[in-house]
Parts: sequence; C-alpha cells; structure tokens
Amino acid sequence: MIRALILLVLFALPVRAEEIVSGLSQTRVSINASFDGTSILIYGAAVRDAPPPDWPMLQVIITVEGPPQPIVVRRKEHVAGIWINQGSMAVPGAPSFYAVMTTGEMDEVLTPAEDEKYHISVPREIGSVQMEAGAGAIADYVAALQRIRGASGSYRLDKGAVLLLQQALFRTEVVLPANLIEGVYKVRIFLTRGGKVVDLQESQITVGKDGLERFLFRMAQDEPLVYGLISLALAALAGWGASEAFRRLRL
Repeated sequence: MIRALILLVLFALPVRAEEIVSGLSQTRVSINASFDGTSILIYGAAVRDAPPPDWPMLQVIITVEGPPQPIVVRRKEHVAGIWINQGSMAVPGAPSFYAVMTTGEMDEVLTPAEDEKYHISVPREIGSVQMEAGAGAIADYVAALQRIRGASGSYRLDKGAVLLLQQALFRTEVVLPANLIEGVYKVRIFLTRGGKVVDLQESQITVGKDGLERFLFRMAQDEPLVYGLISLALAALAGWGASEAFRRLRL
C-alpha cells in the first residue's frame, strides 16, 4: 500500500522535459591597474529525456546583472532660457550593469507575461526596482535611466547574440566594461518555447580588486586616517622631488 502511494506521488509530480547544463569560461574577474574590460564565454546545452518537439522552436535568453547601485535621475526643463531641475527620482538599487543576450527578437522568444514573472528585459528589470519619485511619472524616469545607461553601455540588449546549434547547444560572449564595480554578477540562463520559460539556471561571476589596488582600497575603507596621511606624505615627497629636479636643471 505504501509503495503504491509513493509511486502515485512520483507520477503526479511534473516531469521537466528539458534542463540546462551550462558553464562559464571564468567565474572570477580581477581588477588591477591595467584592467580595460574582459569577455566571458557562457556556454551550455539543453538536456532532454525525450526527443524535442518540432514546434515551437527552442530559444535561449541569457542575462548578466551587476551589483545594485544607488542613483538619482533628474528631469530638466527649459524655463525662461535656463535649464532647471523640475523633478527627480531616487533609485536605491538599480543594477550597475545589465546585459540581455537572446537567440532572436525579444517578442519572439518571450511573452510579456513571462517577462512580468521573471523580470528579464531591461525595462522590466529596472521597473522591478523600488523607486521613490519626487515628481512626474515613474515610467518617464525608468525610460531616462535606461537611455542614460544604455548610451554608456551599462544596459544593453543584444538580439541574436546567442548561437544555438541543433536545438541543443548554445554559446555567447558577454563583454564586461572597464568601469566595473566590485561585487557578484548574477548570470541567468532561460530556455523558452513559444515564449514561455521551460527551465532556468543561475550562476555567478565575482568581480574584485587584486594586488596593490585591493590593498589601497581596503586601507581607504578601513583606515581612512592612515590612508590620508600616507597620501599627503607621498604628495609632499613628489612635490619636493619635482622641485629638486628643476633646481638641479637650472644649475
């Protein structure tokens, strides 16, 4: 009787027909004086327990999200020949970096309902952040934030950047810019069919300072007085050295 109940429960559980197996070319990025950005390969496959359906076709979406960072978005208007602030919105935790790579057009690989559920697209992810608007519609500030960080390359949508082979193997590269902030960067991989998510996997990339840069950063954070005194001493030494060099050149 107990065995029959166990079998009944197991058969009642939903079976995941497709699952993600993936990897990253590196899971840690070290920032030093010569760091000018890096590329990370994201690759994987869709593992199945049965032949894939002929339709709808498999699609892949990959997102990389940087640590949250506070920002204030201001709206300016031209009044009496002068540009003045007419409102602002405080965003306490907008992603410092957010990239979306897909196998095709966004409206072909994901439905609005699934985007609402998983916060995948750039506007939906930004819109999910708690915001404090001082004036005006929040949607306007969200669009402005997306435009500003999109222009700098911090937010981007790369349609067709994910290569999908034989409806199973996929790969893409994400370019991380030179102005990265330290922290954990979250990688999400979505498999979709007919615009609906059939599986999701998450992994992480750790970004941190290394070597002398890390030592100076930790000193500035933990011992600001000592850091300030050393900085003043080095500045004074550099000034004295330059003055002495010029004096000798004039002799």
